[in-house]
Amino acid sequence: MTVGGWKALDDELKRLKTAERPAVIAAISEARSHGDLSENAEYHAAKERQGWIEGQIADIEDKMARAQVIDVSKLSGSQVKFGATVSVVDEDTEDKARYQIVGEHEADVKKGKISILSPLARAMIGKETGDVVEVHTPGGGKAYEITKVDWV
Repeated sequence: MTVGGWKALDDELKRLKTAERPAVIAAISEARSHGDLSENAEYHAAKERQGWIEGQIADIEDKMARAQVIDVSKLSGSQVKFGATVSVVDEDTEDKARYQIVGEHEADVKKGKISILSPLARAMIGKETGDVVEVHTPGGGKAYEITKVDWV
């Protein structure tokens, strides 16, 4: 994953541990004070929320423990690899797009970040400016020309 992806996970982990976890513990305590727990919807909702928060914390900690963080700013070259920001042009429609190739947990197409595991990223890996890549999509084949490889 990229340094930015690591920071985003770390920020989310801190938020869950310092804000969400204490808030749900307080909600459980409040609900307990209302008496009979077997028919207390607030208590059951808070316990369910606590389970979800603890699951999120465990998931993020696992991702961070197994992550290999790559500082994209230290990379360079003309070939597309992990971390590269690639500008492409659709050969059929002439639509332009720009994507950064990131880890699967960082991917967000709306922000221009595609997973290293996506068909487009896999097709572009190892290619250079001027190369045309063919991608098989559910709607049929697409061809993209790589117009620029950046290391931002």
